[in-house]
Amino acid sequence: MTLAQDLRLAVGRFARRLRQLYADGDDNLSFLELAVLQRLERTGAASPGGLAGQENVTSAAIAPVLRRLDEQGFISRTPDPADGRRAVVTINPSGRTALRTREAASITRIHDALETLTADERRRLADVIPLLEKVTAQL
Repeated sequence: MTLAQDLRLAVGRFARRLRQLYADGDDNLSFLELAVLQRLERTGAASPGGLAGQENVTSAAIAPVLRRLDEQGFISRTPDPADGRRAVVTINPSGRTALRTREAASITRIHDALETLTADERRRLADVIPLLEKVTAQL
């Protein structure tokens, strides 16, 4: 296989496993639901359409995600001050708690997996991260 194929397979497996780890929580949040919570945490309030664009999904796909997050009490919706017909979505304290809990669980699992590597293997892996970021930026 070529380097491109090997990289695609390895990163794909890693990404799928991360999605599985995120889906293992008690709240049964989907990967997209978690991604929306993370985006709201990082960037602040957003419109549903803005969230759809940022997550590269359609408005029709984001609507049930926001409805579920709202039903679980993880987000708040308020009228847009600039246009009362639109809503603005924000993460609330319950959403932040769910996000932190899920993040901690996944980071712990990754940390435990990294502990199975030698110190040299961990250093080599750390050296690859900037390269992965550079390749990702070019895709």
